[in-house]
Amino acid sequence: MDSFKSKLTENSYFRQEELTFADCDRNKNARISALLRKAANYAGYDYDARGLTHEKLLEMREAFLLSRLAVKIRRCPRAREVLDITTWENGVKGAHMQRVYEMADQEGRLCASIRSDWILVDPVTRKILRPGSFTAKPLTVCPKEIDCPEPRKIVLPREGAEELGVRRIRWSDLDGNGHVYSANYGDIVWDCLPEDLQERIPREFYINYSKEATLGEDLRLLGLRGGETYRVEGLGPEGACFTALCVF
Repeated sequence: MDSFKSKLTENSYFRQEELTFADCDRNKNARISALLRKAANYAGYDYDARGLTHEKLLEMREAFLLSRLAVKIRRCPRAREVLDITTWENGVKGAHMQRVYEMADQEGRLCASIRSDWILVDPVTRKILRPGSFTAKPLTVCPKEIDCPEPRKIVLPREGAEELGVRRIRWSDLDGNGHVYSANYGDIVWDCLPEDLQERIPREFYINYSKEATLGEDLRLLGLRGGETYRVEGLGPEGACFTALCVF
């Protein structure tokens, strides 16, 4: 068996990874949550390889929180496929620090691309910091064009939205920061979709992360269908925790 490859360059991180059954739905297609999970993981892999571990950044009182993300799927990868996944920083846009990704199969065909926006925070005070406050390393820019839409603000109109029930936040939803792990929202969204859409592969997926959801909180879920799209919003005690848009 060949060993999986990884490579760190001045402005990118590359690593091969196999999709497991746990990454996939009952049709053996990659879950949206699995693609979100790899996006979050690869941001960490990149900085870990540069010596900027989560612990090191906490010491510097600099931490990243995912704010918005967009996914474009050309061909959904399937269980047991090995993916070539590359991530790059992509500079700054307003208050956001940007990161992009490409996922390709072993024939070199692009399966999915991702754009993400992150905010910099002080992990002690939770205060949002300007990107210029980041001192751990100089930010770089992706040298190639990523064929994926920009993350966008998603709004769920109150008129016409349907009640989808309440989702209690459980222990297994949480990550090391004590709130719902960003990728888990992908499964929450898919559990809300009409049955006919659950079986389909989206062409695009967008999500906004607005407020942290923590243990024991109830998310009131709302949905709205419009043509080939479906929007889902999760409302917590202090307002929207997330809003997502699926495009089929």
